[in-house]
Amino acid sequence: MHFTGFKSQKLLLHASLILFAAFTCSINPAEAQYFKFPNNRKRESIDFKLVKNLMIIPLFINGKGPYNFVLDTGVGLFIITDPKLIDTLQIKSLRTIKVSGFGDGEGLRAFVTHSLNVQVGSAIAESIPTAILKKDVFELSSFAGMPIHGLIGYEFFSSFIVKISFTNSVLTFFRPDQAFILRKGSKIPLSIEEKKPFIITEIRLSNGQKINAKLIIDTGAGHPISLENYNGKPFEIPQVNIAANLGIGLNGAINGYIGRIPSIMLGRYRLQNVISSFPNYNDVGSKVSMVSRNGNMGNNILKRFDVVFDYAGEAMFIKPSSYLKEPFEHDMSGLELTSASPEFNRIIITRVEPLSPAEDLGLKKDDEILSINFKPVKDLTMQDIDNMFRSKNQRSFVLEILRFASKSRDRVIMTLERRI
Repeated sequence: MHFTGFKSQKLLLHASLILFAAFTCSINPAEAQYFKFPNNRKRESIDFKLVKNLMIIPLFINGKGPYNFVLDTGVGLFIITDPKLIDTLQIKSLRTIKVSGFGDGEGLRAFVTHSLNVQVGSAIAESIPTAILKKDVFELSSFAGMPIHGLIGYEFFSSFIVKISFTNSVLTFFRPDQAFILRKGSKIPLSIEEKKPFIITEIRLSNGQKINAKLIIDTGAGHPISLENYNGKPFEIPQVNIAANLGIGLNGAINGYIGRIPSIMLGRYRLQNVISSFPNYNDVGSKVSMVSRNGNMGNNILKRFDVVFDYAGEAMFIKPSSYLKEPFEHDMSGLELTSASPEFNRIIITRVEPLSPAEDLGLKKDDEILSINFKPVKDLTMQDIDNMFRSKNQRSFVLEILRFASKSRDRVIMTLERRI
């Protein structure tokens, strides 16, 4: 079975959508509060799932659901990535626009509508501006191993003060007129530009240079940091690196490299030996035109803190979570995997990195993993598998493989190797 689409475990959803402005230009961000609580409610809490560093929340659309959406500060428009919802929700009054973004390709087309009412907890947004992709290019469901229907960002974060507790996977949102400061937290200034939050923070590069980098704070990116553009040129790639497929943008594949930088500051906290993505300049950096920036910071850094977003106050508060001292690790197997729908109980290899343990074992694209350490993969989540393959240098696993070419079963012992 052949799988295309979202090919990587390094997510670059952060700024895939840059030409929805024509659709949303009639909305004044300073005036828009999309979501509102009923009656005089002041706050509410809901659980979220953290899957491969993506926050997934349940929501309802036109009274139907729940549907699973990625909570993503990196998108400025409510996006349905699963076009099947058009029929499920009986959505009418659609028109088509062309969408451009990052990656190597021509982009795609999407439907747009104002006809949807969206509910998160008890908070409701009526007639929310929505884009519906005609093709699910991200294939987030296969990436996460569970149904994912879309992305929600600016409309939610601009409506509330939002607290994300990564320690216990709880999302709490407060009415924006409620004064809130994270106790014992550190305050970081934000700027909200093109409906996305930015910070300026110190980064030390592999060549020893220190710079003040402007980064999107991007809860829809699973990596720690991506460095795209510095003074109109690509960043210098560390000497120790891995050539990688970094993800899928709306224009197609985003290729580049993964390496480490010595440190990055977040508030008063210095994080060291941080894994960074370096996307090919032509795929990403050269297309950064609407807002000047150097890159983005993703959930592999943010999850090390409990975070409060206050868009109206242009501030972010952070307090260390239980993940703070967790080391930054890249996948040590060399496998890129997808979970086969509709049950998401099969694991297919979509890419094998050169010079990796997986390549040494002769594993191939389209081979299927049946079990890991004699446990069937149907009893494991994608998060479980991701944790295993990042866990420890020189740790070994017994894999049962169904070879795509020969249809034969094979058992191999794969020993993880830290390559960066």
